[in-house]
Amino acid sequence: MPRSSATAPPVGVLLRRYENPGEPLSCEPVTQGLLNRGYRLATTRGAYFLKHHLDGDHEAIARQHRATQRLQELGVPVAPPVEDAHGDTVAVIGGRCYALHPWIEGRHRDGAQLTTPQSRRLGSLLGLVHTCLERVMEVDATHRGRHESADPEETFALIDELLALARAARPRDAFDNLAERRLLERRALLERHADRRPPPASPGCWVHGDFHPLNLLYRGAEPAAIVDWDRLGVHPRAEEAVRAAAIFFVQPAGELELGKVRAYARAYRRAAGADAAELAAAVHRVWWERLNDFWILRWRYQLHDRRADPQFPAASALAVWWTREYEAVRDAFAG
Repeated sequence: MPRSSATAPPVGVLLRRYENPGEPLSCEPVTQGLLNRGYRLATTRGAYFLKHHLDGDHEAIARQHRATQRLQELGVPVAPPVEDAHGDTVAVIGGRCYALHPWIEGRHRDGAQLTTPQSRRLGSLLGLVHTCLERVMEVDATHRGRHESADPEETFALIDELLALARAARPRDAFDNLAERRLLERRALLERHADRRPPPASPGCWVHGDFHPLNLLYRGAEPAAIVDWDRLGVHPRAEEAVRAAAIFFVQPAGELELGKVRAYARAYRRAAGADAAELAAAVHRVWWERLNDFWILRWRYQLHDRRADPQFPAASALAVWWTREYEAVRDAFAG
């Protein structure tokens, strides 16, 4: 049973909503995030993934659930929620939103663990996700809009703020030294390339919104389930393809494995029906996004949350390397 705490999910009350879920045996936390909490719930009838949605947006959660149900019907590897005795997938208990999913056995694999053919399969999978979302979701007026690129003047102000926080950190450690060096380096890069700010992007289509190794489970060599659809939204699809590759295929030194990127991107373009120009434009926008993005440092210095610290060395080096190898990266995606 869950350990006694203020945030322990109400397992007994929850399970009574379902038909024959079994008696609860254990409920152990498996993820801790800003958008949700996750638990492995074991019962006498099997195992489930119990998700506590912290944002509590019932309508958005239900939309995510409907999307995954429809995607599963089209052959996309997902893990839709279990319906309760009344056909509902969102359980609101004590003002909190919960969902019960089948437990998927599998492991996460980053780009270093993928062969070139598997990288190609990954690109095809994301292309399938995008084409299937286009079939099952509608983009109405509430989702339309232009996606503005980062304003470098605002980024310069943020850099100054983060620099002051990094320099004031006590006790000072190697991370603070690296943060200061990268912030100064990034400011110089932005000053040099400020005139390359991309124009606003046109309205996009429905995308997963957070496609990266921790949201994809593999069983053996094949993808078993795409999970965590909390950021399902309308965005330029090719940008998700580029953004995902920059996470999957980044190496510890901050370089991308361009051979695997090329295989991935060509497969994505075929599956999604995207042309080279669309990918090239997305590369430019995501490159600019990376130049202006300091989310890891904001977590550490503004939110006092260090969970993302291990990602900073590679992520911060990537922006520098990508700027230097801009044409090679663009050609890997669009060539």
